[in-house]
Amino acid sequence: MRFLFRPPAAEATGLLSLPWDRPLAEWDAGLLMEVPQRGISRHVVRFAASGGHVFALKEINERLARHEYALLGEFEEEGLPTVSVLGICVDRPDDQEAILVTRYLEYSMSYRWLFSSPRAGHSAERLLDTMVELLVRLHLAGVFWGDCSLSNTLFRPDAGALAAYLVDAETAERYPTLSPGQRAYDVDLARERVGAELLDLQFGGLLPEGIDPIATAEGLPARYEALWDEVTHEQVFGVDEQQWRIAERLQRLNDLGFDVGEVELITSPEGAKLRVETRVAEPGQHRRELLRLTGLEVQERQARRLLNDIVAYRAWLEQKSGKPVAESLAAHRWLAEVYQPVVESIPPELAGRLAPAEVFHEVLEHRWFLSEKAKRDVGTAAAARSYVDNVLPQTPKEVTTPSVIAGLTPDA
Repeated sequence: MRFLFRPPAAEATGLLSLPWDRPLAEWDAGLLMEVPQRGISRHVVRFAASGGHVFALKEINERLARHEYALLGEFEEEGLPTVSVLGICVDRPDDQEAILVTRYLEYSMSYRWLFSSPRAGHSAERLLDTMVELLVRLHLAGVFWGDCSLSNTLFRPDAGALAAYLVDAETAERYPTLSPGQRAYDVDLARERVGAELLDLQFGGLLPEGIDPIATAEGLPARYEALWDEVTHEQVFGVDEQQWRIAERLQRLNDLGFDVGEVELITSPEGAKLRVETRVAEPGQHRRELLRLTGLEVQERQARRLLNDIVAYRAWLEQKSGKPVAESLAAHRWLAEVYQPVVESIPPELAGRLAPAEVFHEVLEHRWFLSEKAKRDVGTAAAARSYVDNVLPQTPKEVTTPSVIAGLTPDA
């Protein structure tokens, strides 16, 4: 037998004493643990604990196990919402199938558990919306799932909502981009599987009354297309509205839980056309990226908002100059010409009310409000003056650290 484990491999040492030479279905119950929230699988799946961690063990064809092991590792490195893979056991005696080992997703639940739990209170429509968001995220990353279903998805509570994670990737394939036909085929497969799963819930008395399994599943493609269009469509607006509209579009994408890659702005006498490359970012990426570009160390949501403003400012610089502007140069100019003037405009008597990055975030919100009211972009400087005069004085005073009052790290 051979074992292949991803780092940190130390987690796997406690698992090596398990009887890997025997079929998984024959393992002694004393070596395993029950997970009440588990779903239904077409493979033999068992759970084991070691070193304070819980692992899922799935018996599967070796070729598929190697394929899924490689893809899940790739997805995890990119921050896609999937389970985390630990390793595989291959070359087992008597031509037994391989065993894929993944880390149990803590606090996660299957769709069957969500419906069977009297305290869950999650509707079929809500689960479908969450699963559709997962499918859109995967498609943006060039992932063709090939087996999208409620059974192959785990759900985790997230601030009153649900977050969905891919569990089974044995049929998944990775491409630079997906064609409309590939996406449509994946969505159609999901529609069929979800319909069957909801019918199964209905037969088991778990589906709330008033929900038609077939009609609900038939609505899945429309839900998908609406979200896909929202995060990928080109937007046209007046040239004098461009900075304001760019910031508005980027914020809307962030509110939906998506990150922004490249922004392309094309201007003509008829107006400006905005193309946005939407993607999924790994947790904590925004803080690290902002620190690298500007030396600012802020909270994650603040970093995401500030990075969006840098992207919008860079697009404006490129449109104004008619040539590309390097990311580092755009960030440096944004810091000197946009961010620092706002922070420096805070009077000393108001400097302790909010962290500088939070002030800047609120100035952007105030700018959007003023621009919406004026039906034109009022600019950051005017928004900052209005904010300092009318909004910041109403904010309760908080304790701040003098060394970071400018929003910079001490050694920046």
